[in-house]
Amino acid sequence: MTAPPTDRPDPSTTQVPGHPAETPVSALRRRRSLIGVTLGNGLEVFDWTCYAVFAPFFAKALFNPANATSALLSTLVVFGVGFAIRPFGGLLFGWMADRFGRKHSLLVAIACASTGMLLIGLTPTYASVGVLSGAILLAARLLQGLAHTGEVAAAYTYIAEEAPPARRGLWSSSIYISGFLAIMAATIMGALLTTALSDHQMATWGWRLPFLIGAALGLITLYLRRGMDETHAFTSAAAKPASSPSLLANLWTYRAAGTRVFLLMASVTAMFYAWAVSGPTWAISVAHIDPTAALWAGVIALGVSASVLPLLGSLSDRIGRRRSFYIYGFGVAVTAFPLDHLARQGAWQFGLAMTIALVLFAFVASILPAVLSELFPIGVRASGIAMPYALSAVVFGGTAPYLQQWTAQHNVAFLFVGYLASAALLGALVMRFTPETAGISLEPSTPDTNDQTQEKK
Repeated sequence: MTAPPTDRPDPSTTQVPGHPAETPVSALRRRRSLIGVTLGNGLEVFDWTCYAVFAPFFAKALFNPANATSALLSTLVVFGVGFAIRPFGGLLFGWMADRFGRKHSLLVAIACASTGMLLIGLTPTYASVGVLSGAILLAARLLQGLAHTGEVAAAYTYIAEEAPPARRGLWSSSIYISGFLAIMAATIMGALLTTALSDHQMATWGWRLPFLIGAALGLITLYLRRGMDETHAFTSAAAKPASSPSLLANLWTYRAAGTRVFLLMASVTAMFYAWAVSGPTWAISVAHIDPTAALWAGVIALGVSASVLPLLGSLSDRIGRRRSFYIYGFGVAVTAFPLDHLARQGAWQFGLAMTIALVLFAFVASILPAVLSELFPIGVRASGIAMPYALSAVVFGGTAPYLQQWTAQHNVAFLFVGYLASAALLGALVMRFTPETAGISLEPSTPDTNDQTQEKK
């Protein structure tokens, strides 16, 4: 298959007639665009992680401190609302990205996320404004929940469309690299602040610092994104007159691809939340590992997995997307129970188990933006990803930490481990019946050509 036309072709490919060769200036703008996309994606993950890390500190400040347990539960309910609003964000931002452009959606998403972080950082205490503090926190989380799915869909699409076809897997790995580094940053910040500040300082003002820092970084990201180019694929499609079916009509037309997105995300979302997000929490509460040791073990595991992401993304460009999912699916199925046993033995054993689990996860995390984008044509690509992605995040991501803790408390942890193994195998099964898409063109095409690469029904 020939490489798609692009106004900034990869130097290793044949130049497409009618398009200028890549210059140092255009290469610089492409790198700036890559930084703008990945920095914004990392900030989204940083914010969600900070909320979980610092919730015990701001719970008493923003809710009634007379009942500490009730206050903490209230913060977790607000956290859950952020998940519940995601499908609506998927509809809104997916439509926006397909209608007005990937860049436009990315700008609005980072503006909403930054506003949410600023609101949380500046929320007055319960002692000063009463229940209004909780209402402000809720409004901030609604903004961030709406923006999160929009950020994901637009970022996935932008990276996939901008990448040279032969390096799309490599470029896609940048999304989860930024996500893993963001989780590391939030965890390290939590460890440093709780070490440097007293409990009173953390409860009064220390917990605000990461959100204010995130809001400031959001402004920098907004500036970088304003200077980004729109993807060549979108501008080419926008230049061609075409009918515009409604959003729901498009989603129905490409329901087979949407179902694949839902199932593929189901296969990886629970794994991500169980290990990358709540792994250290599980180690502390269930395996009774020293909190400091568990947190630093998690940081090291995330660092190792982040370092292999570009290697595995590049590998998929050579061996294909399906084989990467096969390695992940069968790898998790074989190691799930041994890793669960290993993680209970001590701090370094937990760190080793988490590292192995996340390296297996990296086989698919590195290529998700490419895989999902390659399932849809240009006009429905962002919205086609956003809605099923958001639904899968709510069903499988939002429930994973709870199920992990519940099964452990009721001495049926093997059920959750089996659940993770089954979900991973589901991803391999879905890819078994999905055509190989590595290297296909993501440029706009004629209806007849389009139907050859993206399924409608």
